[in-house]
Amino acid sequence: MQTISQETVISLIDKLTSPARDIRYLLERGYPKTSAIRFVSDHYRLDKNKRHILSRVIVPPKTAVVRKRKRLNYKEISGKKILVDGYNVLIAIESMLIGHTLWICDDGFVRDTRGVFRSHSNTDITIEAVKHICFILSKCNVSFVKILLDSQMSKSGELAEIIRREIAQLSLQGEVLTSAHSDFDLKHDDPEYVVATADGVIIDVVEKVIDLPAAIIEEKDWRAERII
Repeated sequence: MQTISQETVISLIDKLTSPARDIRYLLERGYPKTSAIRFVSDHYRLDKNKRHILSRVIVPPKTAVVRKRKRLNYKEISGKKILVDGYNVLIAIESMLIGHTLWICDDGFVRDTRGVFRSHSNTDITIEAVKHICFILSKCNVSFVKILLDSQMSKSGELAEIIRREIAQLSLQGEVLTSAHSDFDLKHDDPEYVVATADGVIIDVVEKVIDLPAAIIEEKDWRAERII
């Protein structure tokens, strides 16, 4: 998805507001999310991009309530151990830095809609995103940070070294690891960790979660959009 102007974003939100309300109406009555989004999107003749945004933003109400209870404000993590879902957090912050729209979803978490994962590559923007991640963790005075990267991603080892250098420069206590089963590790690590992720599958399993992109948005007075 290309960077779009604020005027275009406002127009997009306007076009998605009614479909979003209809989908939420169906979800409140127990309809499956995928079927509800498909049914409503077909009715409004929405294109693939708009359907993708709705799938990211809209969360079934009962699930949203449980997730919100797990979510800590970044001002509450001083002295805590943090486990970071590396690529999930990094890609969202990269999206922010290059001007893509970020969305405040129904469960309160900030998500991007770029659809970047296997195609990710390390760039100057990646380095800048790493600096933002490490800075906010340092400012929050966390006791220890473990950043986990999917080893199946291209040049994940190179990214791990970039992050290690930044951690050392800020005198953060922590480590950066690569894993072939990072999702499993994030779900089953020490429950003392507060997990930094916006991945709903992981949020639904762990005990406490921190939304680092949301923390950076608040700290920098940047912007994320919401579909009411």
